[in-house]
Amino acid sequence: MAGFGCRKVLSVVALAVLLCLSVPAAVAQVPEQEPDVRVVVDVSGSMKRNDPDQLAASAMELLVSVLPSGARAGVWTFGETIDNPLPLGEVSATWRDRALALPPALRDYQQYTDIEAALAQAADAEANGWRHLILMTDGVVDLPPARGSKPAIDETSRQRLVDDMARRFANHGVVVHAIAFSDEADLALVEQLAQRTGGLAALAQSPEQLLGAFLDIVERIFPADQVPLDDDNRFVVDDSVDNLSALIFHGPDEGPVTLVAPDGSRYTAETAPEGVRWQVEPRFDLIRVPQPVAGEWRIEGPVGAKSRISVTSPWRLRTSALPTTLYRGFPVPLEAWLSHAEGSAEMPANLRFSVTLTGEDDRPLAEVQLDPTQRDGHFQGALPAPEQTGNARLLIRARADGFERQRGQAVNILPSIGVAHEADTGQLVFAAEHPRLNRTNTRIRADFQGRQLDVEAVGETRWRLTLPELEEDVSQPLRLTASAELDGETHEWRLPTVTLNADSVVGIDRLDMAGPTLSAERFADEETAPTPEPPTNPADRFVDWVNALPELLQQGWQAGWPGVERAAARHAKEPRLWIAVAALMLIVLAGVGWRRRRRASGTTRKEPHV
Repeated sequence: MAGFGCRKVLSVVALAVLLCLSVPAAVAQVPEQEPDVRVVVDVSGSMKRNDPDQLAASAMELLVSVLPSGARAGVWTFGETIDNPLPLGEVSATWRDRALALPPALRDYQQYTDIEAALAQAADAEANGWRHLILMTDGVVDLPPARGSKPAIDETSRQRLVDDMARRFANHGVVVHAIAFSDEADLALVEQLAQRTGGLAALAQSPEQLLGAFLDIVERIFPADQVPLDDDNRFVVDDSVDNLSALIFHGPDEGPVTLVAPDGSRYTAETAPEGVRWQVEPRFDLIRVPQPVAGEWRIEGPVGAKSRISVTSPWRLRTSALPTTLYRGFPVPLEAWLSHAEGSAEMPANLRFSVTLTGEDDRPLAEVQLDPTQRDGHFQGALPAPEQTGNARLLIRARADGFERQRGQAVNILPSIGVAHEADTGQLVFAAEHPRLNRTNTRIRADFQGRQLDVEAVGETRWRLTLPELEEDVSQPLRLTASAELDGETHEWRLPTVTLNADSVVGIDRLDMAGPTLSAERFADEETAPTPEPPTNPADRFVDWVNALPELLQQGWQAGWPGVERAAARHAKEPRLWIAVAALMLIVLAGVGWRRRRRASGTTRKEPHV
């Protein structure tokens, strides 16, 4: 292990959004452009409840650890107002120290949640190249009532985010990666912002999920070559490797991590030789080893999911631009090759490439072996169309005699066409998510008991189907398929099977098939739905209003005067509540006055001695 010396490597490669037969969501980033990383953290009051483990602070620790020196990064916080506690600057030792001192700013909770203003301000800062915004939020757009009538102002801001801001971002090299901290967040908004700007979206409800999602985003911005870590936590280093970085995830109370070299030498954070940088954090260890000895290495101790071994060497694994969003039913074209720093080096013997799409549980969803092309060292192929939606990972792997490299990139899989049921109209509604599907080139067919039902186009990317009436105690499947003519080719795929019964109750066999467009509309409907009418009995209403009083006072206590204003706005039209408040205040004041008169009289009752 002699001769260790650590070099910091900045790997900046092109990022573009390319999907089979689709229009890119954003302009392509060129290799010469160095991207900025801008973390935008929600500090609205609900984060105190939804982020009790201070996951945002853990994410900052990981960011500080994995961002390459020389990159530009900054941090913004937002609630009702926006702050920039860590201005955009070059990542250096000083920048990292300032970032690690940020947690108090991440706990400076505010009322309301102005996502639109936060993203606009973070994106406006000057940039040399692409701007990658990492939005971390647990809530929904929630603007102060002083700005207008609610919920109309919230919905208007939300629509501007999805329709105007996302399109403007995509056209000007601004990518939004979004992490939702709670399933109470506006998940459809998170997905739409990411999809339309070429970013990633994830729901992270645990420290492990958050750190994994954060790392996926950083790796999307700064891709790095890796070597496989097998089920026994072993990995092989070839003699071309200059540096290795082992990022090992673990729980906060789990035992120490041990690194075992090919010669059997064992190292921990306390016994690492000179030149090895070993960073220990509550949820991960980051070990940087310069000039590692070739051979089989091993990690002992806690090794959590998403742990990985990154390497640098003259050989680099290259790929065509990898999409951030895949669409169910559409294959993904891919090209991969090896390049060498010296240009014309001889390729490793028996070189071959494979691509695997894995789900969140690391189960393979699709895979393909790439075929060699006429260009030396280049391989091409098409990954079969994914059949499920959600978060997934593309793993591109190169193998040769005594040589192995891989690169993993997180992706989001969406339905090509979303499907949802409208109970009030008795209809199915369809919305295109794939950017090239529309009423001109796409057809939806519905087969019910051997007959075709009419699916009507009601917009450029929208269709409707009126469900048939059934006899009592009858349950029948409705089979849906879609086809599209794109660039002279016909593509066909199945939509989810729908089960109908006599009450027009619909069961869709895949609950993940609504897509962000329809999910957003249903979310908005729930937000704006009228609240149930209060009891008509005056006595019952008075009791209900009095019962609401503790909530109002508690909100005021927790949030200060802004909280009182907000709660008061909700109950402004409940006069009996304010009568109860006034009566309670009179009782309190009367009690205070009575106690003062007792003190002034100087007479107190003495308890008898026993």
